[in-house]
Amino acid sequence: MNYWIQNLIPYGSSDEIGVIQLAWLGDSVWELHQRLRHVHFPLKSKELHLSVVNEVKAKAQSETLSQIEHLLNNFEIDLIRRARNKTKRYPKSADPYIYSRATGFETLIGWLFLNDPKRLSIFFEYLEKKI
Repeated sequence: MNYWIQNLIPYGSSDEIGVIQLAWLGDSVWELHQRLRHVHFPLKSKELHLSVVNEVKAKAQSETLSQIEHLLNNFEIDLIRRARNKTKRYPKSADPYIYSRATGFETLIGWLFLNDPKRLSIFFEYLEKKI
C-alpha cells in the first residue's frame, strides 16, 4: 500500500517553506494516501468521497496524530508544536484544539514527504496495522 512513497527521494530543502505551507502540502499527501487506500473498494464515487472525507477531516487527523505521537522524535514534536502555535484562524464549526492538532499532523506529513519519505512510509504502515 505504501510503495508509492517508499520509492520517493527527498526533494531538496524545506527550510524556506513555512509550517502552514507544509500543512497545505501534507493535507494533500494524506488525502492521496486515503484515496489510494479506498480506490479498490467497490463503491460509487460519492461513497468513496465520503469515506475519504471522514479520514481527512480535522477530528480524524487529530486522532491519527494521537496514534503516532509515541513514535515521534524531538524534531517532529517541535515541528508539530510550531504548526499548532502558528494556527490562529479556525472554521467556526471546528474545535480550536482539534484543528490545531490536525494542522500539526498535516505539517508533519508535508515535512516528511519532502525530507524523509521512508519515515513517512513507516508511519503509514504503522497506521495501516492499527485499522
